[in-house]
Amino acid sequence: MEKYLNLFDFNQKVNYKTEVLSGLTVALALVPEAVAFAIIAGLSPLTGLYAAFVMGLVTTILGGRPGMISGATGAVAVVIVTLAASHGPEYVFGTVVLAGLIQVLAGFLRLGKLMRLVPHPVIFGFVNGLAIIIFMSQLDQFKDASGHWLTGQSLYTFLGLVLLTMLIIWVLPKLTKAIPASLVAILAIFGIVVAFGMDTKTVGDIASIQGGFPPFHLPNIPLNLDTLAVIFPYAVIIAGVGLIESLLTLNIIDEITETRGRGNKEAVAQGVANILSGVFSGMGGCAMLGQSLINISNGARARLSGIVAAVALLTFVMFGASLIEQLPMAALTGLMIMVAIGTFEWASLRTFNKMPKSDIFVMVVVTLVTAVLHNLALAVIIGVIIAALVFAWDNAKRIRARKSIDEEGVKHYEIYGPLFFGSVTVFNEKFDILNDPNEIIIDFKESRVVDMSAIEALNKITERYLKVGKKVSLRHLSTDCQKLLQNADKIIDVNVLEDPTYKVLVDKV
Repeated sequence: MEKYLNLFDFNQKVNYKTEVLSGLTVALALVPEAVAFAIIAGLSPLTGLYAAFVMGLVTTILGGRPGMISGATGAVAVVIVTLAASHGPEYVFGTVVLAGLIQVLAGFLRLGKLMRLVPHPVIFGFVNGLAIIIFMSQLDQFKDASGHWLTGQSLYTFLGLVLLTMLIIWVLPKLTKAIPASLVAILAIFGIVVAFGMDTKTVGDIASIQGGFPPFHLPNIPLNLDTLAVIFPYAVIIAGVGLIESLLTLNIIDEITETRGRGNKEAVAQGVANILSGVFSGMGGCAMLGQSLINISNGARARLSGIVAAVALLTFVMFGASLIEQLPMAALTGLMIMVAIGTFEWASLRTFNKMPKSDIFVMVVVTLVTAVLHNLALAVIIGVIIAALVFAWDNAKRIRARKSIDEEGVKHYEIYGPLFFGSVTVFNEKFDILNDPNEIIIDFKESRVVDMSAIEALNKITERYLKVGKKVSLRHLSTDCQKLLQNADKIIDVNVLEDPTYKVLVDKV
C-alpha cells in the first residue's frame, strides 16, 4: 500500500540551503499579498496572514506537489467579499470550513482527474490572464495612502528601486545560483533604503502584521438550515475556484519540473487546509502560482521550502513584525513584476499563426475573462465549454456514409465518424429512404454510437424504413446499443465475433 503521508522522499536529493533560502524568499513575498487579499475581502490583515500560514503548512505536508505554495489568494477574496460585508467574518470562517469539506470529498471521489479535460489553450489563457492580474495588482503600489498616483521625487525613488530589484533578479542568476536572486534583491534594496535613509513606502504602510499564534476559534454561527442556505453557495464556489486554481498550478509546475504531482491528493490537502484555516481564524485560500513560481525558479523541489516559508511567515507575525514592516514595498513590487513576466507564456504569442483559430479564440477569451473579471474558475469553465463545443462541431462535420449496392441488390451504408448529438442531423441526411431498395444494411464498423441522441436517431431512421416496408439491418453495434434500440430484435444483424463492446453514455434515472 502506498504511503499517503510522505513528508520527505528520501530517494530525492534535497539541497537544504536552496530550500531554506527559497522558503525565506517566498515568506517575504507572501506578506504583502496576504495582507492585500484580506483587505480586498473586507477582513483583518491577520486573517490573510493566518490563512497563508495554515494553508502553506498543511498543503506542503499533505499535498501532492512538493515545491508548490498555497496561501490566501485573490480568487477566494473576491468570492467572500460580499459575504463578509453582509454577514461578517464568522460566516466567512464557516464558509471556508464547508468549502474544505467539499474539497476533501472531491479528492476522495478522485475528481482531480477531471483536469485532464482542460485543453492546453485554456491553460495558456489561464496563465496569461493570471500574469496580467499579478502585474496590474502591482500598479496599486505606485499610489499613496489616499489612492493618488505617486508624483515627483516619491515616484522616481519608488520606480528606481523597482527597476533595480528587477535588474538584480534578471542579472544575478547569470552570474551565480548559489543564493536565490529574489532574496538577494530584497535584502539589497532594504540595505540601500536604510543606508541612504530613503523615504519610500514600506510593508508597514499597508497594515500592521503584528499578531500571535493563530487562535483556535470555531465559527460562531447558528447551526441550522438558514445558515447553510447562506454559506453553501459561497462554499461551493470557493471549493471550485480553489481546486481549479490549485490543480492548474500543479499541472504547470509539473511541466516546469518534468515530474508528476498527484491531483487527488492535492485536493484532499487543500480541503484539510481550508478546514483548519477556518477554525484558526483564516480566510482560506488555495495554491498560488506566483509564489510557487518564485519557489521553483529558486531551485526548490522538495517540501522543506514550503515548510520554511510557512514557519517563517508565522515567525514574522509573532516576533519579527517590526522588522518586516520596514521592508520597502518597491523590492516586493519588483519581485512580483518579474514573477508576472516569467509567468506569461510568451511562446503562446509566437503560435498565433500556427494554432487553429478556435484554439487562439479560446486562449484569448480565457485570458480576457481572467484579467478583466478576476474570476479564474469562470474563465476556465468558459474556456472548456467553448473548446468542447468546437470539438463537437468539428466532429459533427466528420460523419460520412459510403454507399454501395451488392450483387443481390442490397444497399450498404458504411458509416464513418462518431454518431452523437452534434452529428445526428448530418447522419439523417445521408439516407434516401423512398428511393432505396427493399433491403438496407447500415454498418457501424468504422463508427461509434456515443450517446442517447444517437440511439434516438437510429430508432427514428429504422422506424422510417419499417413504415415503408423496407428491411433494415444494423451491424457492428455494441451490446448496450442493441438493448437500447426499440426494435432491436427485428432490425439488427448480430455479429458476435466482430461487434464492439464499448458503452453508450446514457442518463441514469
